[in-house]
Amino acid sequence: MRTTDHVAAAGLRVVVLGGTGYLGRHIGKAFLADGAQVHLVSRNPAEDGPEDPRPVRMDLLTAGPAELTAFFASLGPDVVVNAAGRAWRADEAEMTAGNADLVLRVTESLVGLPRPPRLIQLGTVHEYGAGTQGAGTPEEQEPAPVTPYGRTKLLGTQAVLRASADHGLDGVVLRLANVIGAGAPTGSLFGMVAAHLGAAARAESLGEKPDELRLPPLRAHRDVVDLHDAVDAVRAAATAPAADVSGQVVNIGRGEAVPMDALIHRMVELSGVDLPVVETVPDQPTRTDAQWQQLDVSRALRLLGWQPRRTLDASLRDLLAAAVPAPVNGRK
Repeated sequence: MRTTDHVAAAGLRVVVLGGTGYLGRHIGKAFLADGAQVHLVSRNPAEDGPEDPRPVRMDLLTAGPAELTAFFASLGPDVVVNAAGRAWRADEAEMTAGNADLVLRVTESLVGLPRPPRLIQLGTVHEYGAGTQGAGTPEEQEPAPVTPYGRTKLLGTQAVLRASADHGLDGVVLRLANVIGAGAPTGSLFGMVAAHLGAAARAESLGEKPDELRLPPLRAHRDVVDLHDAVDAVRAAATAPAADVSGQVVNIGRGEAVPMDALIHRMVELSGVDLPVVETVPDQPTRTDAQWQQLDVSRALRLLGWQPRRTLDASLRDLLAAAVPAPVNGRK
């Protein structure tokens, strides 16, 4: 990330939708540390201390365009980051409401403001669908999502791009790889494994035998990006020149496809827990994800001055430190 980005963010008024979620809360704290005025919007905001970002209570799924327009007008933001949405434990209708319909209402509200802010929409690698083995997927590739999550997130991306093309909205979509770091939701593969390892470590400390880790076959290769790197990409997008990023999709990932079986076994190794990993064959297939995900991230470097910096082990250690008791915190 450009070294001056944190300085440029000082004094910005930033609104983070989904501000208490996995990404949203970290994005809010990063902007606050940069000296920005931050408002975290969610249905159930946490009442934190005075030094934390300002919580704002709003049910984004039920708020109409008029309510949203009045809300944004009252805050006068320079930047709106949409980190809201539905990924796990939701059906396609619920995902459509959170990932597509909400984005459409947000764009309609922002273009009606006298001084529309920059909108940073957090998209996903799952919008692309199948990648080409051995190659990175560029932003020019026609998306062909194969999951409800990917399909509904693509609708959100399209809403932002239409508003930029038709109404001049200063909107940019960051198409994120699978984000890994402390506090990953337990509905995700990484979060679920970390939670299981935490329970296993506690069982071991009590002299009990931990339950084996049972997972579906781990044959996929995924592009993953560190949580802190993803946050830095949002910060860079907030201060990049509009001529560079408005109306653009920008891939944010490591730019490599990581075998999931190796990554999960590395998690177990780093945890220090003696735990067998058993791959099971489900009675019926439960996922239809693309088996190869690798992003071409050259545009992010060119437009944002951003590139991934943290190692996979650093990401895994952060994830485990938040879920597994010591000694993982000091383990080399």
